[in-house]
Amino acid sequence: MRSARLEMALEAGLWPLPAEGRIAVIRPRIGDDLSALPKDRVEVVTGFKPDADWFAARGYSVATRLVGPYAAAVVCLPRARAQGQALIAAAAEVVVPDGPIAVDGQKTDGIDSLLKDLRGRVALSEALSKAHGKIAVFAAGPGLADWAAQPAEVDGFRTVPGVFSADGVDRGSALLAAALPAEMKGKVADLGAGWGYLARAVLARTGVKECHLVEAEAEALDCARVNVVDDRAVFYWADATTVRLPKLMEHVVMNPPFHAGRDADPALGVAFIGAAARALAPDGVLWLVANRHLPYDRVLKGLFREVQEIGGDAAFRVTRAAYPLRTR
Repeated sequence: MRSARLEMALEAGLWPLPAEGRIAVIRPRIGDDLSALPKDRVEVVTGFKPDADWFAARGYSVATRLVGPYAAAVVCLPRARAQGQALIAAAAEVVVPDGPIAVDGQKTDGIDSLLKDLRGRVALSEALSKAHGKIAVFAAGPGLADWAAQPAEVDGFRTVPGVFSADGVDRGSALLAAALPAEMKGKVADLGAGWGYLARAVLARTGVKECHLVEAEAEALDCARVNVVDDRAVFYWADATTVRLPKLMEHVVMNPPFHAGRDADPALGVAFIGAAARALAPDGVLWLVANRHLPYDRVLKGLFREVQEIGGDAAFRVTRAAYPLRTR
């Protein structure tokens, strides 16, 4: 879908690429076809580890942050509106003055309303429509400073636009934190650690020797480094479903994601549960919170000897699963 719009914009002259210089492709997703662009000039810029690994494996230069100057850029619109605005503002800062910046996105991700707001701030081209999305172009320059990403303080934690639960502590995470035993000891992994809420709760237990925070989103992990200031904390920019920790853990805590884009994807949570079983020592314990409607019971009972619901509310279930049947 994205490739069709990029090709159309290039063929129509809507997005006139300079003959030289790097082209930033900001936040593309796994499966996006960038073959319309000169590969040797493209730098994929994304903080999401699975996406970064996918493009790196295909020979693209990959960076987690924009480091200009760039001759041109394309912003692949994410779902979170504030994050999309911040990415556009960041592109305008690092692309050379008057360099072409394309903004591309699906209608379901809010491209129409975002382009409407952008049109009131910059000289925006006509928008080309294809494959349930749109692409439009403007020239880099001032006028978007108020769209720049602004860190926020949420209940004593730093967050940034686009990270999970950026506006407040997730209710499921709060339920899980309250259910963790005071006597928790040993080595603990927080899979999908986000900006560090659960890890801080874990490290409030004096018996914990190490807390390994695994997070695929670089910006969330940067926040966690600010929020979790403890010598026992170890940070990993990694895909929690495939990470291999250096040691087996006594405990794993997690509030796993269950969406891929806008669609619910229980397989993602299932992959997290499998990763937890592999990470745990033979007598280890998984502490899991998940929405009640998610079909995790059979998976848990297939991977752990003991599975017990220990808390939650009408929307969330907190589960303790002990003695993994499958370890590394």
